[in-house]
Amino acid sequence: MLSAVPIEHYILLSSLLFSIGVLGVLFRRNAIIIFMCIELMLNAVNLLLVAYSNYHGDAAGQILLFFIMAVAAAEVAVGLAILTMIYRNTGSVDINFLNRLKW
Repeated sequence: MLSAVPIEHYILLSSLLFSIGVLGVLFRRNAIIIFMCIELMLNAVNLLLVAYSNYHGDAAGQILLFFIMAVAAAEVAVGLAILTMIYRNTGSVDINFLNRLKW
């Protein structure tokens, strides 16, 4: 299928977004920033899935994206609830202080 933007540009953008997400997970200590970087990595994979689906002219990848987004929304809700409870218990969302959350 002909597209205005070549598939290589989507691959490059998706790789760049995924790499930024990985670097954020590896080097940041704030749990909220780490959570956002994980979501950035998921969105990079979603972008690549939709790009390949469009490239092959198949709508299955785009339909699968809606299911992935639903799971990601549930993940965000649970993750933010956990981070809220961590903040209430420790007063910080720094992952270095999470060793205080012992039973």
